[in-house]
Amino acid sequence: MKDPRDIQIADFAYELPDERIAKYPLAERDASKLLVYDHGAISHRHFADLPELLPAGSLLVMNNTRVIQARLHFRKETGALIEVFCLEPAEPHDYVLMFQQTRSCTWHCLVGNAKKWKEGTLNRRITVEGRDITLTCERLIAAATLAAAPTGGEFLVRFSWDDDETTWAQVLDACGELPIPPYLNRKTEASDLHTYQTVYSKVKGSVAAPTAGLHFTPRVLEAIGQRGIERAELTLHVGAGTFKPVKSERIEGHEMHSEWIYVPRAAVEALLRHGGECTAVGTTSVRTLESLYYIGCKILRNPDATEEELKVKQWEPYGKDEREMTNDECPPSGSVHSDSLAVVSPVTALRAILDWMDRHHTDALHTSTQIIIAPGYHYHIVRRMVTNFHQPQSTLLLLVSAFVGGEHWKDIYRYALDHDFRFLSYGDSSLLIP
Repeated sequence: MKDPRDIQIADFAYELPDERIAKYPLAERDASKLLVYDHGAISHRHFADLPELLPAGSLLVMNNTRVIQARLHFRKETGALIEVFCLEPAEPHDYVLMFQQTRSCTWHCLVGNAKKWKEGTLNRRITVEGRDITLTCERLIAAATLAAAPTGGEFLVRFSWDDDETTWAQVLDACGELPIPPYLNRKTEASDLHTYQTVYSKVKGSVAAPTAGLHFTPRVLEAIGQRGIERAELTLHVGAGTFKPVKSERIEGHEMHSEWIYVPRAAVEALLRHGGECTAVGTTSVRTLESLYYIGCKILRNPDATEEELKVKQWEPYGKDEREMTNDECPPSGSVHSDSLAVVSPVTALRAILDWMDRHHTDALHTSTQIIIAPGYHYHIVRRMVTNFHQPQSTLLLLVSAFVGGEHWKDIYRYALDHDFRFLSYGDSSLLIP
């Protein structure tokens, strides 16, 4: 296997004119263009055609995360405007518990204009369901000093509010701003509250949308069901690190952000019904699904592993030879003790996760992943991918390159540029079948 640490990020550059970056979505989500890459052949359709392009009776996996209004603004008595961007829960660390909190909570945050806020608290009056509330913000310590900090360079910030009935979710809804991508170069507008969410979003927690899913409409989902295509949902809360540029010349110098994932038993069972294979909607689903393989391998080596021990690290996939044995060749759950992943099939890894759920009396897996997928990576579970067009020299472009193999990503992006496709979050989509 090629070691991605040696990859030069300059090899993944292409010229993206600003006018090709879609600043707003189309009026009809499924009217967007769909580039189809099918075993090397490239053509284009419209997203509404997606159901007929997927194998009847196959499995489609989607990320049901919902973007939160994570950007908060406070004004000091001096007039200085301070922006506090909530990245990841600190106390409580669990997302569900966090949004149910009353009175106070603590987050890892980015702080804009931090030089103007060296001490003291920030206060803001807000109204929640007719109740006037004072929201107070206190900067504790630089989160970069914490081992649990999401990506470093943040601050630990405590929020408190003087009302027992108001939850943190209501506070954000009342005064937070939806954080649209910085490359749109515009302020968040009222329309973004709707258009920057997928129609199937459910679980609050992301600070960026899983944008491949923005093209789906109820009628597309209905047509998918009519073809007997099963749908499964999982959750990866997208962090601000998704926009973090690769600044090092070699990929070895880039640190991936860690993201929280939630995979219900139903999703694992659906994957097993389909032989451990699926179509993934978006790179967030891809990273979650491929992480499941390594989580299953961890469980096989350590059946009593905790959720903390099941976290997938950035370079974990790039160890020894990953040749997979067939399901019949694979040993039973719990019998793998070496560091090699060569004897584990996707089905065996997924079965190990179900066994782990049974032993822990839970119907879901909660952990996190830092996985980086780059050329040299061997895909285990994802067989088809729906994804938008990504920024030059980004880890998302590396993921696509690893999926289609070789230099084929260049053919795909050249075709998209030559045929007036719209790029990035609000842009057009693609169906990749390597």
